[in-house]
Amino acid sequence: MIVPDIIIAIDGYSSTGKSSFAKLMAKELGFLYLDSGALYRGVTLFAQEERFIDNNNEINPALEAALQGVDLWFATDNRTFIGERCIEKEIRTMEVSSQVSPIAAVPYVRRFVDAKLHELAKGGRVIMDGRDIGTTVFPNAEIKIFMTADPDVRAQRRFDELVMKGENPVLEEVKENLRQRDYIDSHRETSPLSRAADAFILDNSNMTISEEVAWVKGLIKGKFNLYDD
Repeated sequence: MIVPDIIIAIDGYSSTGKSSFAKLMAKELGFLYLDSGALYRGVTLFAQEERFIDNNNEINPALEAALQGVDLWFATDNRTFIGERCIEKEIRTMEVSSQVSPIAAVPYVRRFVDAKLHELAKGGRVIMDGRDIGTTVFPNAEIKIFMTADPDVRAQRRFDELVMKGENPVLEEVKENLRQRDYIDSHRETSPLSRAADAFILDNSNMTISEEVAWVKGLIKGKFNLYDD
């Protein structure tokens, strides 16, 4: 199946498996994968380490100017870097997760991340996931998918992910973190999480990732009248 030079936008709630799914789809289709969430997490880590955000999620407005000097980028293997430092492990911790939504709600942070995504997506053949990719960042994306899953399923997935990384999470705390992130992401003033009117809903509560891939491939085939080689 030869897919044209399109942009595939995947939005949805936390811990629906958007990133894992998008990475696999990129490999299947020969597309570039862009993880917008990793960029927001990178900004959050920077803000924490440079003390631009406190434990009450109060953000120092000086962060806006400081971001202009931050070299945040992806390696070819999709690892996230600030300068020459790989931050992939640090940005996946609960500490970063607990503050990423307030950071991501700040308009100048969103402009910073959006500019990087547009630069990286020139020429198409890109798949990316986030909260507002199909509504704000790339409203003209040829394929838009909105991913969702049962909250308990999402919490268990996130819990298992943290355990696999050697952390000691508490399931109820993970559920509360997801609930808070859902609320903040859906109610922020700038680019709130919402389904684009032309996005297809993918509820993967009871689906394997291979079933999700088959579902999207069928969607692409139908939209562009494609056939397997």
